[in-house]
Amino acid sequence: MEGQIVKIQSNLYTVSWKKERILCVLRGRFRKQKIIPRVGDFVVFDQEQQVIEEILPRKNVFERPFVANIDLAFLVTSLKEPDFVPLLLDKLLVLMELNEVTPIICLTKMDLVSEEEKEKFQNLFAYYASIGYTVLENTDLSKIKQLIKGKTCVFTGQTGAGKSTLLNHLQPEWHLETGEISKALGRGRHTTRYVELFSFLGGKLLDTPGFSSLDLPHDIEKIKACFPEFSKISCPFQDCTHTKEKECKIKQAVEENTILKSRYFSYLQLIKEEVKK
Repeated sequence: MEGQIVKIQSNLYTVSWKKERILCVLRGRFRKQKIIPRVGDFVVFDQEQQVIEEILPRKNVFERPFVANIDLAFLVTSLKEPDFVPLLLDKLLVLMELNEVTPIICLTKMDLVSEEEKEKFQNLFAYYASIGYTVLENTDLSKIKQLIKGKTCVFTGQTGAGKSTLLNHLQPEWHLETGEISKALGRGRHTTRYVELFSFLGGKLLDTPGFSSLDLPHDIEKIKACFPEFSKISCPFQDCTHTKEKECKIKQAVEENTILKSRYFSYLQLIKEEVKK
């Protein structure tokens, strides 16, 4: 049978199958082959013996947190209190793109901005939508619920961005007061921390912090490929880094406002971080 690992504690693996949760152990060969299962892994298991036989191919793998097969990341993005920081959003977008996770930009606190600011933000995020990203507001609950169905999801973003408020609207009985969902899921602050997947609105929700602290690869070309607007412009230099090259079409597009200046700044900052490593 095939199921998904939703929790790992010590040498015990909780596998979700249909509506059941089955506690399993590993075959000894996993240790010999140095194969380490992760929360989120899809596996073949023997239900009677409660033994995991095989780990199926992974869509993606993360080291921090130690999980696999994440489908969607809701990037909860505050416009005010805390103020919107383009670099933080762009870094998360790059991280998710690199790991084949579909990012959903979810805007919060639109009600706190002035009409003039609202127009600027609408223009700004229209740009993100134009280069292929899904942009929603936290009031688009029906759309968010549809996206979650059947997917393994994470909600991430800076502290105070409104993750709890959004989750409270999606699941009102939780009554969240902080940015953690542990209390709602029956886990206290002082219990041993472990990564766990919970059934949530027809999909699964990952209860773990840490996605915003993921490291980027030491590869400028990979980072460059995560800016989809760059690929739409033919640069005369095949290996152009879009930094100091004189006839770079990307730099020209930035000057002409075809490419958003804040996006280009984010690109420069992200590759600068990698050069320093």
